[in-house]
Parts: sequence; structure tokens; C-alpha cells
Amino acid sequence: MFALVAGGGLWYLTDRYAGNVERVGDVFAALDPSTRPAPASPPASQPAQAAPVTFLLVGSDTRADIRAGQLPDARSDAIMIARLSGDRRHVQVVSIPRDSWVDIPGHGKDKINAAWSIGGPALLIQTVEQLTDVRIDHFAAIDFEGLIEMTDALGGVDVTVAETTSWGPYTFTAGVNHLDGDQARWYVGQRYDLPGGDFDRVRRQQNYLRSMFGKLFAQGVFTSPGQLDSVLLAVTDAIAVDDSLGNRDLLTLAVSARDLRPQDIAFFTAPVLGTGREGRASVVYLDDVSGRRMWGYLQTDSLGQNTAEFADEALQETPN
Repeated sequence: MFALVAGGGLWYLTDRYAGNVERVGDVFAALDPSTRPAPASPPASQPAQAAPVTFLLVGSDTRADIRAGQLPDARSDAIMIARLSGDRRHVQVVSIPRDSWVDIPGHGKDKINAAWSIGGPALLIQTVEQLTDVRIDHFAAIDFEGLIEMTDALGGVDVTVAETTSWGPYTFTAGVNHLDGDQARWYVGQRYDLPGGDFDRVRRQQNYLRSMFGKLFAQGVFTSPGQLDSVLLAVTDAIAVDDSLGNRDLLTLAVSARDLRPQDIAFFTAPVLGTGREGRASVVYLDDVSGRRMWGYLQTDSLGQNTAEFADEALQETPN
């Protein structure tokens, strides 16, 4: 009887939450296995543990355009590599500026965002793997509009702002700001009138995610069944993943990372040399030397132990 009840409960959770996640088809089918990086390999000094899992996350204006395996639109606002460590106790998220000037396989030099618009998830994965020599295990598209709905489901989130700025109908004052969903939409979308431009926009996206995770794990959310249900439905409705991740796989991965806490998630931006112009386009030049160190640590699942080397690339406590 216990097994029957447990099995029924597992089916319910899998169907209600994991089943709410959309799938993107044929993401990895076109990739040549012989040209891809090797899977991440933890240092020999670490005890035996589960394999690290690496996601390529893309923030998109809308999820509707990538349903049923269709190619997404060209408006990707965020490109991030997210690594769940082998011990399932740490996550590192590295944002790659969307204007980064990189080699796109078969298409020459262009902004990394062009890989998304030219060839969708598959070409973007090829481009990122070629750039970093880090193997991407899974792809996930995040609908920031959907995450905004989750902000309201959480009762709003608190973000700390370094200096007072205004964007759209809202003013974000220096200090702590409590944002509802619509305010959060404008907060993560601002780049003009910020000293770092699009770099500060990236940091705002990260700051919002950090605050959202903090609220998600705050005391009370997981003890209120009604609120938890609405939050989980909003979360799963805001993402789409590659079709190699089945419902049971998603649930198993989520359970394995159940001990994660906000302080275990570290945010970085890929090392940058500066900005410039290529033709009429404004572009970002990545720092290959520092980048190789960062990507090398990801390859060996050891970035979490070497974060001090990348203090300049880490998300500040109070970004703009």
C-alpha cells in the first residue's frame, strides 16, 4: 500500500510540475559528437560523485516561438552557462554578453547572439562549446515574462540598487526596492542610463535571479502548500528544455539538488577586454586568457573552488 501511495504521489508531482515544462526538439541531433568537448571531469582529488550537469540558458522575450521543436526568435536577452556541481551542492552561472564577438561555426565572426537568430539552439550550443571547450549537457529557454509572473506568485522580490535610476514608469531608488512583476520586468530590461550599459543589464538579470532564489528558499514558501503550488507552476511554465530531459529526469535532477541554498549559487560574467566596433555594430571583445582559466575550471568542475580569481567578474553585492 505504501509503495502504491508513494508511486501515485510521484506520478502526480511528475505530471503536474515536470509535465508543465515545454520541450524543444532536435537540439543536439545535428551536432557532430566527434567535434564536441569531452564531458566535464572532476579533479582526481575529489571523491566519487555524480557527474556535473551543464545547462545553456537563454532568456527570451517569449516562449511561444519555441514550442513543438520550432526555432526560437532572435530576441535572446540573456545567454548563460549554468553548472550544477557533481556534489549537487553548488551552482555557478556565467553570463556571456550577447554582443560578444566570436567565431560562429560555418558563419565566420559575428555577435554571439547571431548564432541564436541564424540557427537556433543547436548553432548557439556549437558556438558556446567552441568558445569555451565546455560541453553543454542540456538546453533551457527561460521566458523572462513567465518569471515575472512568478515574482507575483512569490509576493514580489527585493533587489538592492546602487544608485537611483528611472526606466519606463518606475524609479528604482538607491537601496532596497520591493518589486512586483511589472516593476521587475522594467528593472531587468534597463540598460540605458546605467554606467555599464548592457553589462549592467546582465548584472540586473543576475541580481533579479539571485533575489528570486532567495525569496523562493525563504522561510514560509515551502511550508505553505498553496503558495508552493502556485510558485512551482509559475516556474515550470516559464521554461522550456531540450527533449532529452524527460519528466522523470527533471524530477530526479531537482530532488538531487534539494539541499541547494541561495548562498551556494555564484554569478559571473565572462571575462571581457573591452568594447569596440565591427563595421556598424557595437561589440564586446572577450578576454581569451582569463576566459581560458574560467572555462578550464568549469571543465574540471572546480570553478566553485577558484571563485576568488574572478572577483572582477563576479556579481557585486549591490550592482547598478
